[in-house]
Amino acid sequence: MNNRNLLFTLALCCILLTFGAWILSFFHYSAPVRQSPVAQVLPNLQTAPAAELKYAPPRPQDAPEAIREAVMLGYNIINDTAQYAPEHVGNELTCATCHLEGGTSKGSISLVGAAATFPKFSASHATSIDLAQKIQDCFARNLNVAPPAHDSRTMQALLAYLQWISKDIPVYASLPWALPAKLDTAHKPDAAAGEKVYAESCASCHGDAGDGSPPLWGKGAYSDGSTLHNIDTLAVFTHRFMPPEAATLTPEQSLDVAAYVDAQPRPHFEAAQSHAGGGKKSPQGK
Repeated sequence: MNNRNLLFTLALCCILLTFGAWILSFFHYSAPVRQSPVAQVLPNLQTAPAAELKYAPPRPQDAPEAIREAVMLGYNIINDTAQYAPEHVGNELTCATCHLEGGTSKGSISLVGAAATFPKFSASHATSIDLAQKIQDCFARNLNVAPPAHDSRTMQALLAYLQWISKDIPVYASLPWALPAKLDTAHKPDAAAGEKVYAESCASCHGDAGDGSPPLWGKGAYSDGSTLHNIDTLAVFTHRFMPPEAATLTPEQSLDVAAYVDAQPRPHFEAAQSHAGGGKKSPQGK
C-alpha cells in the first residue's frame, strides 16, 4: 500500500507540475497582447491606406452581352429622354439637363457610383428609398410627369445602366466627386442681388423671363418639389457648373442667384405623381 501511495503521489506531482508549467507558458505569451495599450493598436488600424476611387466609368457598349441592350437603352434615355421615353417628359427638361454624357461627365451632376449609394434616407419621403424610387422622384419632381413603373422597360433599362457605370464602386463608398450639400460660406442669400447676377451671367442662355434653354422657371421648368428648388442645392450646382465649361460665379453670387431663381413661379409638385405608373400628366403651374 505504501508503494502504491508513493507512486500515486509522484504521478499526481508530475501532473500538477506539467499543468503549472503550461499555465506559466500561457500567461507568458499572452501577456504582451493583453497588455498592449489601445492607443498603440488604433493607429495601425486608422492609418491603413484606403483604395483610392478612380473616376473611370465603363462604356455602355462594353456591357456584357446579356445586359448590353438594356444598358444602351438606359444610356440613350438619359441622353435623349424626349426620343427614347417621350411618355415620361412633362416639360422642356430632360435627364441630360443635369446629367451630361449619360451622367458620366464631371461637368454636370455625375451618376457614376449612384447605384452603390442606395438604399439611402430621403428627407422628402421621411424614410429610406431604393434607386428605383429615386429615379421615379427625378421624373415626377424635375420632368413634371408620372414616372416609369418599377417593372417597366424604361425603369429596368435605367437601373441596368446605372448599375453598370457603378460596377467598380464599393457599396456605400464615399464618392470624391459627389457634390456637397451646401457651399462653404456664411453668406446670407440675397435675392435682390441675385437678380443682378442673373441678368449679367444667366439671362443670355436662360432668358430674361427664365424661359430660355433650359428654362429655370415657368411652366417648362422643374417643379417646386425638385431638389433644385432648394437654395443651397441650386447654389452648389450653379457654383460648380455655371456657366458651362467656365464656372465663374463666387459662392456668394451663387447663393444670391439661387435665391432669386427659386423665388420665381414654377409648376407645383403633386405627390401622387411619384407613385404613378406612366402617362404624360404635368402638374398645374402656380
